[in-house]
Amino acid sequence: MSNYESMIIRQRKWMLYWLAILVLCAGFLPYTRIFLGLILGSSVSLYNLWLLQYKSNKLGETVAAGRKSRTGLGTFTRMAAAVLAVLIAMRFDEYFHLYAVIIGIVSSYVVMMLDYFIYYFILRNGKED
Repeated sequence: MSNYESMIIRQRKWMLYWLAILVLCAGFLPYTRIFLGLILGSSVSLYNLWLLQYKSNKLGETVAAGRKSRTGLGTFTRMAAAVLAVLIAMRFDEYFHLYAVIIGIVSSYVVMMLDYFIYYFILRNGKED
């Protein structure tokens, strides 16, 4: 398995762990509206993460094969998904906290940064010693 594939698997695992924690918190803590907003935003964020990884992989395969890429990385689709989540939160504001949805949308980027810092600064330095 390549380093890129293991990175993809790690990031998806962290997002699924994050969603599981949010579901447990929504079920047991009194701040249900906030946690439902985080779940909605993080679900869209997981979709956006998957789409970005899929499109990046396809773009890399196309370039490696020597062909010219005809597609992008799905920026419009990812933005549309984020806007849809915000619209759902605004429409059903009694169930979803708007700011929590926005924070949840950003969660995949936080996971990507944490994965980078953990892997490259802690695990990689430990292997060199």
